[in-house]
Parts: sequence; structure tokens; C-alpha cells
Amino acid sequence: MPLPKEDKVYTYGDLLMWPEEERIELINGQPFMMTPPSRIHQEISRELLTAFSVYLKDKSCRVYSAPFGVRFPSGNEKSDKEIKTIVEPDIVVVCDESKLDDEGCKGAPDLIVEIVSPSTARKDKVEKFNLYEKAGVKEYWIVEPEQKVVMVFILEDGRYRIVKTYSEDDSIKVSIFDDLTINLKDIFKRVQKGL
Repeated sequence: MPLPKEDKVYTYGDLLMWPEEERIELINGQPFMMTPPSRIHQEISRELLTAFSVYLKDKSCRVYSAPFGVRFPSGNEKSDKEIKTIVEPDIVVVCDESKLDDEGCKGAPDLIVEIVSPSTARKDKVEKFNLYEKAGVKEYWIVEPEQKVVMVFILEDGRYRIVKTYSEDDSIKVSIFDDLTINLKDIFKRVQKGL
């Protein structure tokens, strides 16, 4: 199966026909190849997944890590196969179980975390920022491993407002939960240059 052409509009049905070893996201029908994550990316992802998993153990919300497909229907599709936007965020928290199915999540999760790499910075900070804001994702985190910072955005009146840019010495109060605070020292503890 040939790789997607950038001048064609693709759908979820097309994506299902591509080789599984090719990780591709679609945003408004445009394909974005995904590169393998770095070791540091995976360390941060694992620590965040663990923090959310421990907190959510006996709660109704669920947390997932990539690869986990999130489909954003526009509302005009006759079937899921016609959806033109499907992404694989690094961390996803879903509190509405009706959005979950065997394919992943259909509709806006409650919280999304993207861990930026040089190859994904523009996509995470522009395309996905706009996508998640428009779709109604309540809380969006952009993690910058090199700087050891996390930018947290909260959806208010349909627009993202930056809460703060947190450094590794800070703790983040997760806005979608009343009693969850994540200490960034725990998240960034394994991120050291030269390892």
C-alpha cells in the first residue's frame, strides 16, 4: 500500500487500509506521518500515565496513552469511515464512557496531553491546539521535554485560556478534577541530558 499523498483528502476508512506499522494522523483529511517517540518522551508519557492511572483507579474516568485513536466527527458523516480527523494524543482522559468504543474515542476527551518533539512542535501547538479547542477538549497540556515545562490551557467560552506555564519545580492542579495535583518533579525526574 503506497503512503498517502498530501494533496488528497483522506478519511478514517482510508487510514484503516494503510499498513499498521505506519503511524499516521489525519487532521481535516490531511495526513501527518508520526515518527517514533524518543526515550525521554516515553519516560514522561509513562510517568504521566501512572499519575493519572493511580488517581483514576476507582473512578469512572479512563486514561489512555498512544497509540489510542481519537476520532473527531464533523457531524456530516454517514459512518465512522467518513470521519476526516483522527489523532493519537500522548495521553487522553475520557470521563464520558459513551464516547469509548473498540476503535478508541469518538468525540472530545476531557483532557489531552501532547509531549512535543522537534518534529511535532508546530502540529501540537497550532493544528492540534485549534482542533482540540474547536472540538471542546476541556483541558490541554503541551509538555516541552527540553525545557522541562508544561503549558496548561483550559477551555472557557469555547476558547483556550492559558492557565500557566509550569516548570519542573511546580505542581499542576488538574482542573477537571477537584483533588488531583501532579508534581512535575516526579514527571521530569528521569529526564536528564546524556542518559
